[in-house]
This record gives sequence, C-alpha cells and structure tokens, in this order.
Amino acid sequence: MSSKAKRVLPTRPEPPTVEQLLADVRGAPPADPVLMIPAEPPRDGPAPGQEDGVDEQERLYRQCRGYVEMNRRLREARGELAKKRDELQRSGMALERDMAEMRHKVF
Repeated sequence: MSSKAKRVLPTRPEPPTVEQLLADVRGAPPADPVLMIPAEPPRDGPAPGQEDGVDEQERLYRQCRGYVEMNRRLREARGELAKKRDELQRSGMALERDMAEMRHKVF
C-alpha cells in the first residue's frame, strides 16, 4: 500500500473590511449587474382603468381577509379541541373509577 501525501491547502484570505466593501461599491459603475435592481416579472397587465397601486391594495385586502378568516377558524378549532379534551378527561376519570370498582369487587 502506498501512502498518499497530505495536501496542504493555502490559507484563506482575510474577509474584506467594511471600508474595503464600501470603497468597492462606490467605485463600481452604475451599470454593474450586481448592483442593479432586478426588474419585476411581467404581470398579465392591469385592467382598463386600474393602476398598479389599486391592484396591490386589493391583493393586500384579500390577504388580510384571509388572515382574519384563518384566525377565526383557529379560534373555533381551539374551542372544539378544549371541549374534546374535557370530554376525554371525564371519560378517563370514569374509566379509572370503574376499574377501581372492579378491582374492589374482585379482591
């Protein structure tokens, strides 16, 4: 068997300082692709008479209504779960009581 020589990796360079980063960003040309804000993907297009702001308001309104409805359903589900938990606890206590009676009769 031959032993492989261990590779010695070069050390990593130190990360740039904040000043170096800022100097790099300030020195970059305005058309640098890294610094450009990507364009939003095209939508189907606004309906006649509607502006993008109105579409955004409608989207936010529907999102808020969805959250309110979900919150209502969660509150209802929490109430139902509490009722079922209480019912299970009562059933468990009744079962324990019945088992204690059976043990008392047997012994």
